Amino acid sequence: MERSVILVKPDGVQRGLIGEIIRRFERKGLRLAGLKMISLDDALLDEWYAHHKDKPFFGKLKAYMKSYPVVAMLLEGLDVVVTIRKMIGITKAREAEPGTIRGDFAMSQQYNLIHASENAEIAKREEELLFDKREIFEWKKLDYDHIYLEDERL
Repeated sequence: MERSVILVKPDGVQRGLIGEIIRRFERKGLRLAGLKMISLDDALLDEWYAHHKDKPFFGKLKAYMKSYPVVAMLLEGLDVVVTIRKMIGITKAREAEPGTIRGDFAMSQQYNLIHASENAEIAKREEELLFDKREIFEWKKLDYDHIYLEDERL
């Protein structure tokens, strides 16, 4: 099974959407392998957003991500990165499809509630940045028998 990192961003925390966001992923059938609330610091954000560091909005992005705590999740499932990206909707939230997290709850490009890993390689890097091995839990999700066919679980 593949894993992916999700952040409920400061606007999602402030708006009280943490439970709703977790609920959507759980109802989809994804397994929660790690969960914590954290404050992001400059060092982590510099590494996290290294691809944006030369862009004019970088300072504001960092300030926003440090403004309040975020909730970090590690989710697991078959093709989880692609599945989560579909569930959250496009970055410019007011154009996101209804039924997606952003499409249902957000209107902004920056205040779009949630971050999700872009691909499996980035997911692994983000997992290593945010989660210590002791914060990742292996447990048998008993309803996998009703979520995936047996050959999909192998």
